[in-house]
Amino acid sequence: MAAAQTLFLVHGYQGTSVDQIAAVAEVSKQTVYKHFGDKRELLKAIVTAVVDATVRPFLDRIVALAESSDLEPELLALGNDYLRSVLAEPVVQLRRLVIAEANQLPELAHFYYHRAPAEVLSAFAAAFERLDGRGLLRVPEARSAANHFAFLIVGSSIDRALFFGGPATLGDLDVEASVRAGVRVFLAAYESPRS
Repeated sequence: MAAAQTLFLVHGYQGTSVDQIAAVAEVSKQTVYKHFGDKRELLKAIVTAVVDATVRPFLDRIVALAESSDLEPELLALGNDYLRSVLAEPVVQLRRLVIAEANQLPELAHFYYHRAPAEVLSAFAAAFERLDGRGLLRVPEARSAANHFAFLIVGSSIDRALFFGGPATLGDLDVEASVRAGVRVFLAAYESPRS
């Protein structure tokens, strides 16, 4: 998987052959087919591994957010980690690859979108709905609130990272100040006057 990921990121999906993957991994071509079936399934396994390592920890934290009584520090901590995670170079590189191959592999683009951004947004929506029910937020439409929070945190940084890379984007960004500004705007719009 490591050999394939490196080759896919350098040469693209179409520009990488199973022969190249096997050679770099120092295994036979049959070994690749035995473990993954084909090149498409190998790429899906790579995407799954990166998404699971990135998204799964956030889903648990977002669920815990729904039970918080002190929202601002929780949102700040979560926002900082969320932004840094989205801008991590392996995530940025994989996102580039999935976007580049979306026309040829629409099922992979669908899979990535629903396992990463959409799942995180759904978790935020559920948490914000719960916080509304507890009287800490005023959230008339939970999905919109989730979109607002995510884009206030990630903003244009993800677009910049797709063009210039995660490390360069993080190097030019005051993550804490950016997240603090996003959380401030989010709470100004959604914090309950009772909290």
